[in-house]
Amino acid sequence: MQELIVLAHVPTDSINDGFIPAAQRLGLSVVLLTDHADAHRQHFNQVGLAAYPTEIIACDVFNPLAVIGALTCRTHAAAAIFSNSDHLQTSTAIVADYFDLPRKDWHVTYRAKNKAEMRSRLQTRGLDMLWHAVVCDMAVLAQTADQVPFPCIVKPREGVASQQVTLSYNHAELEAQCAAIWSEQPELPLLLEEYIAGPLYTLETLGDGKQLCVLGGFQVTLSPPPYFVELEASWGTGLTAAQEAQVVDMIRSFGIGFGACHTEFVMTDKGPRLIEINYRNIGDYREFLLQDTLAIPLFEIVLRLYLGEPLPQLKLTQNAALIRYFTAQSAGRLSDTPEAFVKHANDLLVTYKPLRAAGEIISLTNSNKDYLGVLRGTGADGQRLALEMDRISRSLTWGIAA
Repeated sequence: MQELIVLAHVPTDSINDGFIPAAQRLGLSVVLLTDHADAHRQHFNQVGLAAYPTEIIACDVFNPLAVIGALTCRTHAAAAIFSNSDHLQTSTAIVADYFDLPRKDWHVTYRAKNKAEMRSRLQTRGLDMLWHAVVCDMAVLAQTADQVPFPCIVKPREGVASQQVTLSYNHAELEAQCAAIWSEQPELPLLLEEYIAGPLYTLETLGDGKQLCVLGGFQVTLSPPPYFVELEASWGTGLTAAQEAQVVDMIRSFGIGFGACHTEFVMTDKGPRLIEINYRNIGDYREFLLQDTLAIPLFEIVLRLYLGEPLPQLKLTQNAALIRYFTAQSAGRLSDTPEAFVKHANDLLVTYKPLRAAGEIISLTNSNKDYLGVLRGTGADGQRLALEMDRISRSLTWGIAA
């Protein structure tokens, strides 16, 4: 049986419920390398899961030399090396390059993950001249004070899930936001960016290194500033083919071409402005929503690319899809939470998944980490789907004791 090597950080449903079952359906044996081996073993000690890895190996997956060393000790050569982690795309690409397996360009994965390098690359290629700067302490911040355009975004250079992302309107707010982050993580590199006003969209693509297929995109609803928590996403951008083509041209020029890519952008009067290029599958359960609404075996298609297969001709359905995230409004102990369910109503499919369990202590982060549960739905009629999602949303309640 061919071996699929999966590099993972913390356990995620995308890997556990998406890619590992997909690998099993493809007849692959999954070997999981991770720096959180105990957490993954605890998860797979459960009975009745859809699929299990053949092995779980403890490894410093952030270090490609450690991964190469672990794999050269194995008797069977890997058929593919894959990761869906934001953190591990570059390690995965370097290791796959060493073993001459299908892969992303590690230079591109590094630039996509390091948001300052992404900005520099976009400027070098003449794609987006957004003002930005990197600061690591108050002294460097003071040196850039006269250059900062307000309002200004502050975020970790290599952050995820909107964590520690804020909007500052003046120097006092900027200094306070940076100081708060550095009080917990001294000298953490922070990226300061010019703020781009406008509606937020995503573009989801798949590529085999030659052709790049646009699956579509989401319109995203965010929490009010100064934070940027994703609250809802509706399938379909409503943009013209020419506008989407502009985004495709930009990410192609950046170097995107293999595997899945999740691009975030704002559409302005002067065209699209890139926010982030996440060189991996979309997450936060939108990967499952995407698979449902397009009626394609998304996880299998992605893995086949890493096995060296060309991108197939995809017949994409035109269903409506909507996902809604419920966030904690206060800190404390979670006392009550709705149970998971799946509801079929006429041609609608609506699924609710709790993300936190009763008894857990909630600490507000003003990021996607504050999600208590996620409601996702698909159907032929977008208006009926939205009404049903609204009806169900009103019935969901949580209790948080201070």
